[in-house]
Amino acid sequence: MPHPSPSRTVHRVLACLLGAALFAPLTALTDASPATADTPPFAAAQFQGVNWARPGDNYVDGPVVLEGLNVTDSYATVKAKADAVYNGLKATLSANTVRLPVNTKSVGTAWWNAYTGAIDSATAKGFKVVLSYWEDGASSNGRIVDMAAFNTMWNTVVAKYGSNGLVYFEPMNEPHGYDATEWTNLAATWLADRPSVPRARIFISGVGYNGDVKPVCGDSRLDGTYLSYHHYAFMSAAKTYDQWVAHFKDGIGSCASRTVLDEFGAPMDDGLNYNTTTSTDNFIRYLRADTDTVRALGVGAVYWPALGGPHNERPTYDYYSLFALQGSGTNLSLGVRNISGIDRLKYAWGLDPGAHTGALHSLSGTNRCLDVPGATHTNSTQVMAWTCNGGDNQKWTRTPSGQLTVYNGEKCLDVGGQATANGSAVGIYDCNGGANQKWTFSSDGTIRGVQSGRCLDLDQTTAKGQLYDCWAGDNQKWQTL
Repeated sequence: MPHPSPSRTVHRVLACLLGAALFAPLTALTDASPATADTPPFAAAQFQGVNWARPGDNYVDGPVVLEGLNVTDSYATVKAKADAVYNGLKATLSANTVRLPVNTKSVGTAWWNAYTGAIDSATAKGFKVVLSYWEDGASSNGRIVDMAAFNTMWNTVVAKYGSNGLVYFEPMNEPHGYDATEWTNLAATWLADRPSVPRARIFISGVGYNGDVKPVCGDSRLDGTYLSYHHYAFMSAAKTYDQWVAHFKDGIGSCASRTVLDEFGAPMDDGLNYNTTTSTDNFIRYLRADTDTVRALGVGAVYWPALGGPHNERPTYDYYSLFALQGSGTNLSLGVRNISGIDRLKYAWGLDPGAHTGALHSLSGTNRCLDVPGATHTNSTQVMAWTCNGGDNQKWTRTPSGQLTVYNGEKCLDVGGQATANGSAVGIYDCNGGANQKWTFSSDGTIRGVQSGRCLDLDQTTAKGQLYDCWAGDNQKWQTL
């Protein structure tokens, strides 16, 4: 993952200062004819998924341990935790692919024996798994520093998963320490050394930071493989929507049918609305351009990240991450950071984003959800916080029009009498499309009334729902479950 982190400072410098020097010569090597570039059959669009990464990024001179896992976990514990994560990914995203890191300090160790639980859990649930090698620490500078260890690692991985048709192999993530000739030679050697692996289960990274797949696509020694592409907004100057589309296409040339965009992402915690078509925000333009182009060209798409990633902009999580990991032990769930980001990812995959249904968990106490008392359907019943129990009276659906409905759309979350003042009761009522029934979700965890601009608040004495000035208290913060 190349977005800014302590391990990626050099990346930003290279991208800004050496971009022309690095990529202009590569372009001269590329642009294979369509027949060579897109030899069928390929089905890149089948890969619809996310990255699950290590907190702080996957570049580590030690075992790579995914967010939510612990290096002391057993195989059974890892598998149980992974089961919970993948269940969340399926329920929230309808994802079918997960990209996981490997390195030489993990494979073949005691941790590897446990870590395979995350792979086995995924395949048992029908997920495709892309195993990608991350260099052993940022000091490796985009090169393989111990070729013997690299080969031993991959031989071990292939021996275990070569016969599993759901497991795919990406020899190296972001091989930026090699020029195009060096990298294609290395990739060709990897293939020649492992002839038993079907080429349709291999992802060969684009050159540099996976930013240009054309030299790889045009090398006949690599025919039959998929191509992995990375595309981030911070890698170049701000652009219009159309310029972002052109920039995306320039990196893949005529090779779309073989290409899987297995890293791309944008901030998910600062309230950006990625469903807005007229925004001038660069990140919104970028993500809309990427997701539109993925869908139009039939490119595969694997978002970076669902969980894990660099802690550069935020001290405890990657602000590109789609989810906040909730719970403890093996009782884990995924809290959505930005619903509109989920919408765009689903759109890229050719899915209907539709509505989003789940519990609204209050941060004001342990295991408390927004609840219609007594499961009543009576209009004007004031909502409140109650122990989460999975009942229909705690299942809220966020509709594309901004309503929060309950009971399968029968009732809406409503501010009584169209009131806007502090302390106004929030309850349920027949849905009528009024502004007092429309809500926005903010990145700080608050839910705000469109009509009033005030927050959905729990009275700190009664735990009943009301409007109140937003002040960042936990009684105004919610997570979707």
